Order: sequence, then structure tokens, then C-alpha cells
Amino acid sequence: MKKIIVPIDFSEHSEFALEAAASLAKKYDSELIVLHMLELSNAILTANGNSINEEAVFFLKLAEQKFEAFLDKPYLEDIKVTPLVKHFKVWSEVNEVANEHQANLIVMGSHGASGVKEVLVGSNTEKVVRHSDIPVLVIKHNPILLDFENGVFASDFTDEAITPYLNARKTFGKLGAKMYLVYVNSPDGNFRSTIEIDKRISLFLKKADGDLDNLENVHVVSDYSIEKGILNFANTIGADLIAVATHGRKGLAHFFEGSISEDIANHSTLPVMTFKI
Repeated sequence: MKKIIVPIDFSEHSEFALEAAASLAKKYDSELIVLHMLELSNAILTANGNSINEEAVFFLKLAEQKFEAFLDKPYLEDIKVTPLVKHFKVWSEVNEVANEHQANLIVMGSHGASGVKEVLVGSNTEKVVRHSDIPVLVIKHNPILLDFENGVFASDFTDEAITPYLNARKTFGKLGAKMYLVYVNSPDGNFRSTIEIDKRISLFLKKADGDLDNLENVHVVSDYSIEKGILNFANTIGADLIAVATHGRKGLAHFFEGSISEDIANHSTLPVMTFKI
């Protein structure tokens, strides 16, 4: 994990993300690329008048001043930090920065479950998640401790979930976290018999891993909804992290039926990491 992108807007939740990223950077000797999106209007960017150009320079200097104060944190000591200001108009272009710098992870802050659409839907975090080719870690609270020991990857064990599973397994290995796989058998359109579930999981692991060695880490739970099953299972095993899959530019994953990943990201008190399908 050589490079971590941290998009910020100078908010409290941006600082949560920055501190979480710093914790990971110290553990894995990573460089932090702290990115501020200077969302200037088309008028400011394209106009030729001197007053307009002066206005653009003013906003740039203001952002640089805020950056200097924002990065004056004791937890950033001994970490290589590269501040970056981009004149982007859309947050989806964070993915371009990640690709350009060959980053391994994006860490972002989010407001949590104060509203149904507060975490991902209609927010800058959602835009980054939707377009990101690399994992995105969503942080919603002050990261007092950020040691990932046990993580949950929830799956429906279809072929579409193979790539996110393999990427999650690789990332969990880098984080030093044990990966628990969970399938939730629920009455909301996802119910399967025991034989059907066992067959699906076995076929999935054979395709993904080429063997059934990871079968011992697969757990089938029953609950009233998939979301409740995942959150309850994470709580039962004392998980530090929940991983979900996303459909990228198609929108947030409905990787079971309905907007499960949105609901989990909204309601989970744990950090949530997304992996593109």
C-alpha cells in the first residue's frame, strides 16, 4: 500500500479520514496524497478578463492557506504528505488522480446515518465511490484506533462477485485482517435452501480460488433482511471493517437485491470499504 489518496473539503469528517489514512500510512509506510478539489465555475476558469483571473488566483491562494493549516497535525509527523489542489469541477475525477499516482486506496470521511442519503447518495463520497477503480474506505467517526483484525465481506456468491471478492481478499491480506465471508438467507426475495446455498458457495470458491480452502471462513446466517444479517454478523464476530461491492459508474451496488450496500454504508458504525465489480 504505497500511496493513499485522501480527498478533503476541510470539514471535520475530512479530518477523520485524514487521521485514519495517517494511521494506515504509518503502519504500511505509505505516502499520503491529500487532495482538495477547487471547484471553480466555468466562468472563472474560461474567462479572459483580468478580474476573473485574479479571482481564480485568490481562491487558489485561499485554498493553499487552508491546506497549510489543515495539514498542521501532530499525527502527520514522519509521514510523507503531498498536498494537491486540482481545479476539477466534479469529484468523479478523483479516480484520475488515483490512476495518475498509482494509488492503492482512497480514504474519505462521511457524515454517517443522519439521513437516508447522507453517506453516499448525492454526496461527494458517492461520486468518488461510483467512479473509483480502487478500493474506497469510508470513515464516519473519529478513528481512535484503526487496527483491522477482523473484516466481513458480504456476498451473494454469484459470478459477478468474484472480482470484488479477490480484490477484497488481497486488500484484507495487506491490512493483516482475517476475512469472514457471509451469506445472508432472508425472506426478502433472497431465500435459498441449505443445499442450494452450499452448492452456490462451493462453485463460487472453485471458480474464484480454484479450491475450497476458504470454505471454513464462509458463514451462512438467517435474518429478517440482508442488511440486518450483515450488520448483526459483523457485531457478533467483533468485526472492525465491512466490505461491499459496487457497480462503479452504473451506480452504487445492488449486489443482492435492492440498495444493500447503500443501506450498510448508511447504517454501519464500522468503516466500510467498497470494491468495484
